[in-house]
Amino acid sequence: MRVVFMGTPLFAVNVLSGLIDNYDVVGVVSQPDKKVGRHQEIKYTPVKELALKHNIKVLQPERIKDDYQDIIDLNPDIIITCAYGQIIPKELLEYPKYGCINVHASLLPKYRGGAPIHRAIINGDNKTGITIMYMDEAMDSGDIISQREISILDNDNLESVHDKLSLLGKELLLDTLPSIFSSNNTRIKQDINEVTYAYNIKREEEHIDFNKTSKEIFNLIRGLSPLPGSNALIFNQEMKILDSVILDKEYDGKCGEIVDVLKEGIVVKTKDSAILITKIKPFGKKVMDAYSYVNGIGKDKIIGELFL
Repeated sequence: MRVVFMGTPLFAVNVLSGLIDNYDVVGVVSQPDKKVGRHQEIKYTPVKELALKHNIKVLQPERIKDDYQDIIDLNPDIIITCAYGQIIPKELLEYPKYGCINVHASLLPKYRGGAPIHRAIINGDNKTGITIMYMDEAMDSGDIISQREISILDNDNLESVHDKLSLLGKELLLDTLPSIFSSNNTRIKQDINEVTYAYNIKREEEHIDFNKTSKEIFNLIRGLSPLPGSNALIFNQEMKILDSVILDKEYDGKCGEIVDVLKEGIVVKTKDSAILITKIKPFGKKVMDAYSYVNGIGKDKIIGELFL
């Protein structure tokens, strides 16, 4: 089978790797490269890097809806997408004999969109998973072919769930493709009444509101860790907060107030209890444990300060 794969970030690398090991990947489509860093150096997408290592042709259209003929010229039997980042035009969707298949990091119809892992953790879900689906012209709305779920544990964060789902996506896709090629797979329409959306995280959503419950804050922190990281202001500077623990003990003080310092980190008052911040990234500095930060500032100076 002639496979064209479309993907961009690290999440899609495992899926592409599995396809390369088992099928004839004749082309890879990825988002255009970006300039990064102080010197604005061009950085290849993770998917492009893997494709080039295997001498696979890479296409990077700026706007795929206007520039897709080179993909059709590859004559794919199937197109497989995973976290590509652009809407696929109808002309491409209708071209391959076996259709266009998407690997999506949620249990559809829940969390259509670009940030399903973030949203599942932030919302306190206890499970998520991978959906293999046929693509149509709308966002993540096609018929479901197969699904597999995993638990979201209290010690999980964005990075750990991302890595688990990336591997699961590879496994489920490879398990599902034979049924697609033999045309004996199932097609389950999504229940429109169950649809929810996982839009990309906005900058303002990264800010912690300590007037919320400890559980809500805990989920936000781990749902954005390690990148982009949740944040709060202290001493008029932004601090990234990357790890925390919910405390049951009651503390007096205002929401957002640093009410104690333990050897494990900084205790901050919340709406219903307190949260222990254990890992941080102060403005302009490297990631560190919170107690090391306290040692540099002084315990007496930090207790009573407010996270805004």
